[in-house]
Amino acid sequence: MSRIAYVNGRYVPVGARAIAIEDRGYQFADGIYEVIRVIDGKAGDLDRHLDRLERSLRELAIEPPMSRAALCAVIGETLRRNRLRHAVVYIQISRGIAPRNHIVPASGRASLVVTVRRARLPSPHEVDAGCRVIAMPDERWHRCDIKSIGLLPNLLARTKAHREGAREAWLVDDDGFVTEGSSSNAWIVDGEGRLVTRPAGTEILGGITRSVVLELARKLGIEVVERPFTLEEAKGAREAFLTSTSSLVMPVVQIDDSIVANGVPGSITRQLQAEYSRRAGLDVLSTQQDR
Repeated sequence: MSRIAYVNGRYVPVGARAIAIEDRGYQFADGIYEVIRVIDGKAGDLDRHLDRLERSLRELAIEPPMSRAALCAVIGETLRRNRLRHAVVYIQISRGIAPRNHIVPASGRASLVVTVRRARLPSPHEVDAGCRVIAMPDERWHRCDIKSIGLLPNLLARTKAHREGAREAWLVDDDGFVTEGSSSNAWIVDGEGRLVTRPAGTEILGGITRSVVLELARKLGIEVVERPFTLEEAKGAREAFLTSTSSLVMPVVQIDDSIVANGVPGSITRQLQAEYSRRAGLDVLSTQQDR
């Protein structure tokens, strides 16, 4: 069965020629996106994701192409047509079609694309063993709080990490502080046992999984400090992990050539993994995969 996408009012095969050449998303990366995990037909943290999507649109002064309710209906229909109950939903909204010009057009209709694909949970081995990340300079723009489709620095960093056998690249600013991963948020447990992550701001994307983990940590009585931390502090931390919609809560056991603590996922990371899994209605330690 071929995958079906929603493109500007039509449901078409994913490979169909459905995007206009002068769509500003195609020519300028003038648009935003959102990624939502669906488990057993239920979209996780849907309202938070749609709140963030709408905020990104406001920041770029792009008028939403339809109401929230209509978008939810499109998501549901796209899932139905693809016969998926465990999936990752990708939503992309661009400023729309206009003659190529660096000046933003005064008016126009936004373009909307919705695709879905089978989701994959982290494998039991990945969850049990943890992962390696590498450090790279943060070369992105200064509005990382907007979930822009302009992701060239991110994909170059992630590709380098992949080629070096790492799961992710942690990006480091000019002052030596870790901002976040190429597609995830970064966390450590410091020498005092406090959970540390960079505060929300224009330097990072306010991850949905990040916001949930912050709430869960406080509920569990874990002391949380939102502050920048250096790469060297991360390498010497008691624990480290990353969070994202696709990786959930993933332990980090090696940064570059430095082993984090004793090289195995720590107790706070394990607590947060378990609590997040219970909340999401899934078991990251099982072998169940998306269907």
